[in-house]
Amino acid sequence: MEVDARPRSVTPGRQRWHVERVLGRPRAAEVLAAALRRIPGITEAQANPVTGGVLVRHDVRVHATDVGHIVRRAVALIAGDPTEAGGRPAPARPAAAPAPRADHGLAVRPVLAVGGGVAAGIALIKGSALTRQLVAVGGVAAASAAVLRKAWHGTVDAPQDAVGPGTERHALLEIVGPHRRRLYRAGALSVACQVSELALGTLLGWTGLVLIKGQAAPLVGLGLTTASAQLFGLAGMVAAACAAVAGLSYASNLQWRRLGQDIEHDWRGRTYRHVQHLELGHLEGERTSRVAGALTDDVGQLGAFFAGPANEVLQLGTSLALLVPAFLLLAPQIAWIAFLPIPIVAWLSLRHQDKAAADYADTGERRARLGSQVINSLEAGATVKSFCTEDYEAERIDELSEAAQESSRRTDRSTLRHAETVRACTTASMAGTLLIGGRSVLNGTLRFEVFSPLIGLPQMLLMRMSRLGGIVDQYQRTLASYDRVQRLRALPVEADGTGGTVDVGQVRGEIALHQVSFAYPGRPPALENLSMTIPAGQVTALVGATGSGKTTIARLLMRFQDTDFGSVLLDGRDVRELSRHDLRHAIGFVAQDPFLFDGTIADNIRYGSFGSSDEAVVQAAMSAEAHSFVAALPDGYDTVIGERGAALSGGQRQRIALARAILKDPPVVILDEATSAVDNETEAAIQRTMRLFAADRTMLIIAHRLSTVRQADRIYVMDKGVAEQGTHDELLAQHGLYAALWRLQAGEPAA
Repeated sequence: MEVDARPRSVTPGRQRWHVERVLGRPRAAEVLAAALRRIPGITEAQANPVTGGVLVRHDVRVHATDVGHIVRRAVALIAGDPTEAGGRPAPARPAAAPAPRADHGLAVRPVLAVGGGVAAGIALIKGSALTRQLVAVGGVAAASAAVLRKAWHGTVDAPQDAVGPGTERHALLEIVGPHRRRLYRAGALSVACQVSELALGTLLGWTGLVLIKGQAAPLVGLGLTTASAQLFGLAGMVAAACAAVAGLSYASNLQWRRLGQDIEHDWRGRTYRHVQHLELGHLEGERTSRVAGALTDDVGQLGAFFAGPANEVLQLGTSLALLVPAFLLLAPQIAWIAFLPIPIVAWLSLRHQDKAAADYADTGERRARLGSQVINSLEAGATVKSFCTEDYEAERIDELSEAAQESSRRTDRSTLRHAETVRACTTASMAGTLLIGGRSVLNGTLRFEVFSPLIGLPQMLLMRMSRLGGIVDQYQRTLASYDRVQRLRALPVEADGTGGTVDVGQVRGEIALHQVSFAYPGRPPALENLSMTIPAGQVTALVGATGSGKTTIARLLMRFQDTDFGSVLLDGRDVRELSRHDLRHAIGFVAQDPFLFDGTIADNIRYGSFGSSDEAVVQAAMSAEAHSFVAALPDGYDTVIGERGAALSGGQRQRIALARAILKDPPVVILDEATSAVDNETEAAIQRTMRLFAADRTMLIIAHRLSTVRQADRIYVMDKGVAEQGTHDELLAQHGLYAALWRLQAGEPAA
């Protein structure tokens, strides 16, 4: 048997899969996740029955291909295919009964179930004349209750073992979060608005009754005995009802929109803060477009559901709660046909929801791939043009766009079929109500005075029911968006140190590495059993071939990564025990490809030192040899440089980043190829100013250009460890690797 398990994304330590077997099967999803968690090397596993998505986190030392085999074998086990699973029988599923479910106030209690009880009571009172109709109504109510209850519990998001025994949480409850009071307020206004709207419909029915028969019996009790008095009285009541509907509709819609905006703002703020504190390895392993989409489109969908569809659901429920008892008490002959579409529409919506889950997940994944490729192609504009691959890139985008378009079309076809089927059901019910009700009036079993005011009310309800497809559509989009946001929020944040704070003013800057080994996921070791000391208050340089581990040392010191073995010490304290925030405050870091933000030059230099004066900004720019070109710009330090500093050259961007580090004034400075993009004359000027800046602070310079580090107090030649060390003159005298590199860069023939 073929196992339908497809990888969606594979990054070091984390894989996402689509498993058809768990789609719409909460029990299968729970069993698969539990089976994966028991396998050595798998640190976490989550399976979502709504989207069919499976998230697997594993030890980075486990090869990605092996994890793929593990996932497929686990899927085969839950599918009951021992051959695919390697010949081993599938484990027996736990026989324990699930813990009882607990409701949290929003659990569905369909009002039609109450209608069934009322119907039974009326049958006992009125005898057998209406038994057939009442039994039909009871059947409709029972079917509706069963379908809607199954639909609700089928969307429970959290498994029991995640939130404790005997409890459950629905995704909507999690989305609302601390805004429940606002939800109740908006809900109360919606209920009042719907009651006013139904009252308005009743009053209009009485108006027609007065015009046809000369009076409306219910108004006689109010002292309105003549047709004229009743028409004037009805005109006043209709005006009041119209005003109430307008006012309550405005207030309720405003409350729902504000609730949606607050939910969106709250989720975006909390999720973005979480993203800012993610471990750098996880953040770098995620697609930028995927993270941005979760923070914008998906979070926006969470708020949009409560700003619109949630209000419509509540209004629909209010209409049912009022109309079902009214029809059962006043016109039971036509109640069954009036409400017959409800279980049918609910069943169709549930089927549509199950199918739409996979469709929306697939569409979202394809759109994410398309967006990622568009961004990559635009950022690589120079590379694309230099290799004359414009047509190739356009074809790639066409293919991805076509795949996303076909996925969207498939989803749209399913959604439209569902909506039109619902419309057909409601239209047929309206026609049936008119036909059967009209015959009851003609044969005298239903009074026209009762039928006339009621006949317009089901039309309002059924027209609202025709939008149920769109509501379910938005509901499913919301669940899919919630799942993607929760995946992002499930990524681990950086763990802070346990050894207390760091006083930046007291940092001497001595750095020591003791038997450090480190490997990036899926790669050979970058450092093996490395030990070295970087004295405080001196300039130390790291040189060597690409991949020799120079930048890795800087990343370990900044705690962008932690060592696999060994320790990195700052002033004798293991950096893993220090507060990351304090540690990074004590270190200034300038990368080879520094990032500049879309803003002014002054804002970029002042970034991280926001309280610095304009004079300090200019002084830092002068030290970085940036003042001359900045002053020559028309707007000087107020020049807007665009995204990633696109308006500047590579050397200018490096000098701005260098000025930013100088303004920070940290006791430890790391320059990772910080002058690689400047000319020799500018580099010499920067070196002069940096010698002054390096006084009484520790400076670590990583460079390929050996002229950059010639004046360093100590030079380490790296090759996954320390191959040589000494001053420039000492290393030349050794006639080793450093001397060979120096001769090559000086243009001398290699030995």
